[in-house]
Amino acid sequence: MPIPNWNKTKVTPTKKISMQNNKAIINKILFLFVIIVSFTSCKKFLGLEKQTDYDYVKQTLDPHINITARQFLETRSDVVDTVSVPKNVDTVFRWMKKGLDYAGIDLAEYEKSQRTFIFLHNDAIKQLDKNGKVTGGFFFTFPIIDTNASGQPIIDAVTGAPKTHPAQQWSDYKKETVKNYFLYLIGQGEYNFEQLDATNKPVQSILPANTVATKESLLGYLNDGKSFEPDSKFYLKIANNSDLGPIVINDKTNDRSAGYIATNGIVHVFGGTVYPFK
Repeated sequence: MPIPNWNKTKVTPTKKISMQNNKAIINKILFLFVIIVSFTSCKKFLGLEKQTDYDYVKQTLDPHINITARQFLETRSDVVDTVSVPKNVDTVFRWMKKGLDYAGIDLAEYEKSQRTFIFLHNDAIKQLDKNGKVTGGFFFTFPIIDTNASGQPIIDAVTGAPKTHPAQQWSDYKKETVKNYFLYLIGQGEYNFEQLDATNKPVQSILPANTVATKESLLGYLNDGKSFEPDSKFYLKIANNSDLGPIVINDKTNDRSAGYIATNGIVHVFGGTVYPFK
Protein backbone atom coordinates (compact mmCIF):
# COMPACT_ATOMS: atom_id res chain seq x y z
CA MET A 1 0.00 0.00 0.00
CA PRO A 2 1.49 3.34 -0.95
CA ILE A 3 2.69 5.58 1.88
CA PRO A 4 0.71 8.77 2.01
CA ASN A 5 2.57 11.91 0.93
CA TRP A 6 1.99 13.56 4.33
CA ASN A 7 4.07 10.84 6.04
CA LYS A 8 7.26 11.56 3.95
CA THR A 9 10.14 13.74 5.21
CA LYS A 10 11.37 16.33 2.72
CA VAL A 11 14.37 18.64 3.01
CA THR A 12 13.53 21.97 1.51
CA PRO A 13 16.10 23.77 -0.72
CA THR A 14 16.41 26.62 1.82
CA LYS A 15 17.52 24.33 4.62
CA LYS A 16 19.96 22.54 2.33
CA ILE A 17 21.67 25.84 1.44
CA SER A 18 21.87 26.83 5.10
CA MET A 19 23.61 23.60 6.03
CA GLN A 20 26.09 24.04 3.20
CA ASN A 21 26.91 27.58 4.37
CA ASN A 22 27.51 26.44 7.92
CA LYS A 23 29.85 23.74 6.72
CA ALA A 24 31.78 26.24 4.59
CA ILE A 25 32.15 28.64 7.53
CA ILE A 26 33.45 25.88 9.78
CA ASN A 27 35.96 24.84 7.13
CA LYS A 28 37.20 28.44 6.79
CA ILE A 29 37.64 28.78 10.55
CA LEU A 30 39.64 25.55 10.69
CA PHE A 31 41.76 26.67 7.74
CA LEU A 32 42.54 30.04 9.35
CA PHE A 33 43.42 28.33 12.62
CA VAL A 34 45.91 26.06 10.84
CA ILE A 35 47.46 29.05 9.03
CA ILE A 36 47.89 31.02 12.28
CA VAL A 37 49.51 28.09 14.08
CA SER A 38 51.76 27.34 11.14
CA PHE A 39 52.90 30.96 10.73
CA THR A 40 53.72 31.25 14.43
CA SER A 41 55.86 28.13 14.20
CA CYS A 42 57.55 29.36 11.03
CA LYS A 43 58.49 32.63 12.66
CA LYS A 44 60.28 30.80 15.41
CA PHE A 45 61.84 28.32 13.02
CA LEU A 46 63.00 30.90 10.49
CA GLY A 47 64.08 33.49 13.02
CA LEU A 48 61.29 35.88 12.10
CA GLU A 49 60.49 36.91 15.63
CA LYS A 50 60.18 40.64 16.19
CA GLN A 51 63.61 42.23 15.85
CA THR A 52 65.25 43.93 18.76
CA ASP A 53 66.29 47.53 18.06
CA TYR A 54 70.03 48.18 18.17
CA ASP A 55 71.88 51.49 18.13
CA TYR A 56 73.89 51.99 14.91
CA VAL A 57 77.58 52.41 15.59
CA LYS A 58 79.74 53.88 12.81
CA GLN A 59 82.96 51.93 12.32
CA THR A 60 86.01 52.78 10.21
CA LEU A 61 88.52 50.20 9.00
CA ASP A 62 91.89 50.52 10.68
CA PRO A 63 94.11 52.47 8.22
CA HIS A 64 97.35 51.29 9.87
CA ILE A 65 99.16 48.86 7.57
CA ASN A 66 101.94 48.20 10.11
CA ILE A 67 104.71 48.08 7.52
CA THR A 68 106.87 50.71 5.83
CA ALA A 69 105.85 52.38 2.59
CA ARG A 70 108.63 50.43 0.89
CA GLN A 71 107.25 47.13 2.14
CA PHE A 72 103.75 48.17 1.06
CA LEU A 73 105.13 48.83 -2.43
CA GLU A 74 107.11 45.61 -2.65
CA THR A 75 104.43 43.30 -1.32
CA ARG A 76 102.05 44.52 -4.01
CA SER A 77 104.43 44.59 -6.96
CA ASP A 78 106.60 41.81 -8.38
CA VAL A 79 108.80 41.27 -5.36
CA VAL A 80 108.26 38.20 -3.21
CA ASP A 81 110.16 38.35 0.07
CA THR A 82 108.41 36.09 2.53
CA VAL A 83 111.11 36.60 5.15
CA SER A 84 110.58 40.31 5.94
CA VAL A 85 107.17 40.88 4.36
CA PRO A 86 104.08 38.76 3.61
CA LYS A 87 103.75 36.88 0.34
CA ASN A 88 102.30 38.86 -2.56
CA VAL A 89 98.55 39.31 -2.59
CA ASP A 90 98.38 41.21 -5.86
CA THR A 91 100.57 43.33 -8.16
CA VAL A 92 98.70 46.63 -8.35
CA PHE A 93 101.97 48.59 -7.99
CA ARG A 94 103.84 46.52 -10.58
CA TRP A 95 104.23 49.34 -13.10
CA MET A 96 105.22 51.82 -10.41
CA LYS A 97 107.96 49.46 -9.24
CA LYS A 98 109.13 48.99 -12.83
CA GLY A 99 109.45 52.76 -13.22
CA LEU A 100 111.41 53.14 -10.00
CA ASP A 101 113.77 50.35 -11.03
CA TYR A 102 114.25 51.85 -14.50
CA ALA A 103 115.00 55.28 -13.04
CA GLY A 104 117.46 53.83 -10.55
CA ILE A 105 115.76 55.32 -7.49
CA ASP A 106 116.98 53.91 -4.20
CA LEU A 107 113.94 52.40 -2.48
CA ALA A 108 115.38 53.56 0.84
CA GLU A 109 113.51 56.79 0.04
CA TYR A 110 110.35 54.87 0.89
CA GLU A 111 111.71 53.99 4.32
CA LYS A 112 112.37 57.56 5.46
CA SER A 113 110.03 59.03 8.07
CA GLN A 114 107.67 61.99 8.02
CA ARG A 115 106.74 61.58 4.36
CA THR A 116 103.58 61.63 2.28
CA PHE A 117 103.92 59.08 -0.52
CA ILE A 118 101.87 59.26 -3.71
CA PHE A 119 101.55 55.69 -5.00
CA LEU A 120 100.51 54.86 -8.55
CA HIS A 121 98.14 51.99 -9.23
CA ASN A 122 98.86 50.21 -12.52
CA ASP A 123 95.92 52.05 -14.08
CA ALA A 124 97.61 55.39 -13.35
CA ILE A 125 100.44 54.35 -15.64
CA LYS A 126 99.07 52.07 -18.32
CA GLN A 127 95.48 51.24 -19.23
CA LEU A 128 94.71 48.88 -22.10
CA ASP A 129 91.56 48.22 -24.10
CA LYS A 130 90.45 44.71 -25.09
CA ASN A 131 92.78 44.82 -28.07
CA GLY A 132 95.83 45.66 -25.98
CA LYS A 133 95.95 49.28 -27.08
CA VAL A 134 97.09 51.90 -24.55
CA THR A 135 94.10 54.10 -23.79
CA GLY A 136 94.88 55.74 -20.46
CA GLY A 137 97.40 56.47 -17.74
CA PHE A 138 100.80 58.19 -17.84
CA PHE A 139 101.82 56.41 -21.05
CA PHE A 140 98.74 57.79 -22.82
CA THR A 141 98.55 61.25 -21.26
CA PHE A 142 102.22 62.01 -21.88
CA PRO A 143 102.84 60.26 -25.22
CA ILE A 144 106.16 59.98 -27.03
CA ILE A 145 106.98 62.59 -29.68
CA ASP A 146 107.35 61.25 -33.22
CA THR A 147 110.66 62.32 -34.75
CA ASN A 148 112.20 62.32 -38.21
CA ALA A 149 115.53 60.87 -39.24
CA SER A 150 117.28 63.93 -37.84
CA GLY A 151 115.62 63.49 -34.46
CA GLN A 152 113.42 66.54 -34.91
CA PRO A 153 109.71 66.44 -33.92
CA ILE A 154 107.31 65.72 -36.76
CA ILE A 155 104.77 68.52 -36.76
CA ASP A 156 101.15 67.92 -37.72
CA ALA A 157 100.36 70.24 -40.64
CA VAL A 158 96.76 70.73 -39.47
CA THR A 159 97.14 71.25 -35.72
CA GLY A 160 100.70 72.58 -35.63
CA ALA A 161 101.41 70.26 -32.70
CA PRO A 162 104.00 67.49 -32.65
CA LYS A 163 102.74 64.07 -33.70
CA THR A 164 102.81 61.52 -30.91
CA HIS A 165 102.15 57.90 -30.00
CA PRO A 166 101.45 56.31 -26.60
CA ALA A 167 104.42 54.86 -24.73
CA GLN A 168 104.54 51.11 -24.24
CA GLN A 169 107.16 50.91 -21.49
CA TRP A 170 109.15 53.14 -19.17
CA SER A 171 112.24 52.88 -21.36
CA ASP A 172 110.42 54.93 -24.02
CA TYR A 173 111.18 57.90 -21.72
CA LYS A 174 114.58 59.15 -20.64
CA LYS A 175 115.62 57.97 -17.19
CA GLU A 176 116.06 61.55 -16.03
CA THR A 177 112.40 62.39 -16.61
CA VAL A 178 111.11 59.19 -15.00
CA LYS A 179 113.34 59.73 -11.97
CA ASN A 180 112.19 63.33 -11.55
CA TYR A 181 108.56 62.32 -11.86
CA PHE A 182 108.80 59.83 -9.01
CA LEU A 183 110.79 62.24 -6.82
CA TYR A 184 107.95 64.71 -7.30
CA LEU A 185 105.55 62.12 -5.84
CA ILE A 186 107.32 62.00 -2.46
CA GLY A 187 106.24 64.79 -0.14
CA GLN A 188 107.94 66.09 2.97
CA GLY A 189 105.72 65.95 6.06
CA GLU A 190 102.63 63.87 6.75
CA TYR A 191 99.35 64.94 5.15
CA ASN A 192 96.36 62.73 5.82
CA PHE A 193 92.64 63.49 6.02
CA GLU A 194 93.09 65.18 9.39
CA GLN A 195 95.51 67.72 7.91
CA LEU A 196 93.43 68.42 4.77
CA ASP A 197 90.22 70.24 3.93
CA ALA A 198 88.50 71.64 0.83
CA THR A 199 91.30 74.14 0.15
CA ASN A 200 94.57 73.14 -1.47
CA LYS A 201 97.38 72.28 0.92
CA PRO A 202 100.85 72.70 -0.61
CA VAL A 203 103.22 69.81 -0.01
CA GLN A 204 106.92 70.26 -0.73
CA SER A 205 108.26 67.30 -2.69
CA ILE A 206 111.86 66.09 -2.63
CA LEU A 207 112.31 67.07 -6.29
CA PRO A 208 114.68 70.05 -6.65
CA ALA A 209 112.97 73.30 -7.63
CA ASN A 210 112.86 74.44 -11.27
CA THR A 211 113.26 70.91 -12.62
CA VAL A 212 112.00 70.43 -16.18
CA ALA A 213 111.30 67.29 -18.18
CA THR A 214 113.24 66.23 -21.22
CA LYS A 215 111.60 66.68 -24.62
CA GLU A 216 111.12 63.10 -25.84
CA SER A 217 107.50 63.16 -24.62
CA LEU A 218 104.64 65.62 -24.50
CA LEU A 219 105.36 66.18 -20.80
CA GLY A 220 108.38 68.28 -21.80
CA TYR A 221 106.11 70.74 -23.61
CA LEU A 222 103.32 71.09 -21.03
CA ASN A 223 102.87 73.68 -18.29
CA ASP A 224 104.43 76.32 -20.56
CA GLY A 225 107.40 74.07 -21.11
CA LYS A 226 108.17 73.89 -17.38
CA SER A 227 106.76 70.34 -17.07
CA PHE A 228 106.83 70.28 -13.26
CA GLU A 229 105.63 72.85 -10.75
CA PRO A 230 108.50 75.36 -10.58
CA ASP A 231 108.64 75.16 -6.78
CA SER A 232 108.28 71.35 -6.95
CA LYS A 233 105.22 71.37 -4.69
CA PHE A 234 102.11 69.29 -5.17
CA TYR A 235 98.71 70.22 -3.80
CA LEU A 236 96.26 68.06 -1.88
CA LYS A 237 92.68 68.74 -0.82
CA ILE A 238 89.51 66.86 0.06
CA ALA A 239 86.97 67.13 -2.76
CA ASN A 240 83.88 67.91 -0.68
CA ASN A 241 85.34 68.62 2.77
CA SER A 242 83.96 65.44 4.34
CA ASP A 243 85.64 62.41 5.84
CA LEU A 244 84.26 60.37 2.92
CA GLY A 245 85.42 62.72 0.18
CA PRO A 246 88.25 61.69 -2.13
CA ILE A 247 91.63 63.38 -1.91
CA VAL A 248 92.46 65.38 -5.04
CA ILE A 249 95.99 66.05 -6.22
CA ASN A 250 96.81 69.23 -8.16
CA ASP A 251 93.10 69.90 -8.79
CA LYS A 252 93.08 67.15 -11.42
CA THR A 253 93.00 63.58 -10.13
CA ASN A 254 90.96 61.91 -7.39
CA ASP A 255 92.51 59.20 -5.27
CA ARG A 256 91.67 55.54 -5.79
CA SER A 257 92.22 54.78 -2.10
CA ALA A 258 93.84 57.03 0.48
CA GLY A 259 94.85 57.43 4.08
CA TYR A 260 97.06 54.38 4.53
CA ILE A 261 99.19 54.88 7.61
CA ALA A 262 102.56 53.21 7.15
CA THR A 263 105.09 53.00 9.96
CA ASN A 264 107.06 55.85 8.36
CA GLY A 265 104.42 58.06 6.78
CA ILE A 266 101.17 58.39 4.84
CA VAL A 267 100.33 56.66 1.54
CA HIS A 268 97.70 57.85 -0.94
CA VAL A 269 97.02 55.70 -4.02
CA PHE A 270 95.89 57.15 -7.34
CA GLY A 271 94.39 55.22 -10.24
CA GLY A 272 94.42 57.97 -12.87
CA THR A 273 97.23 60.01 -14.39
CA VAL A 274 98.90 62.23 -11.80
CA TYR A 275 100.00 65.49 -13.42
CA PRO A 276 103.23 66.95 -12.01
CA PHE A 277 101.81 70.46 -12.09
CA LYS A 278 98.70 72.24 -10.87
